[in-house]
Amino acid sequence: MTKKQENAFQILLNEARMAGLKAVIDITPQIMPMVVCEHANPLDDNSPVTRRYAPVMDGVCGFGWILIKPANSPFANWCLKKGLGRRSAYERGFVINVSDFNQSLLKKEAYAHAFAAVLSEAGIRAYGCSRID
Repeated sequence: MTKKQENAFQILLNEARMAGLKAVIDITPQIMPMVVCEHANPLDDNSPVTRRYAPVMDGVCGFGWILIKPANSPFANWCLKKGLGRRSAYERGFVINVSDFNQSLLKKEAYAHAFAAVLSEAGIRAYGCSRID
């Protein structure tokens, strides 16, 4: 890999990160707190509430990641060399986890989708992924 290509990948990575951060800032006012209650019967939401926990101000908990395909593309190989993620046989691609933003699903999701959009615009097959915890 040439120094010019490495520099181009670093610029692209920085742009993707900035787009992700902007997306998180844009959605923050819309996040609703998650309220967790414990019921006497955990299988019956109509049973009496026995305990209320402090609200989670960042909303629903979850995970977010960026999936790059194929896992051996030049950009994925560069990311692997930089220690930015890992190859995943399960995902059949290269995975960059979103580890910031506490446990907020909405923030991680917004970051992952915006990050992936920048890579996609540059011709890299990338997807923002998420799941609720």
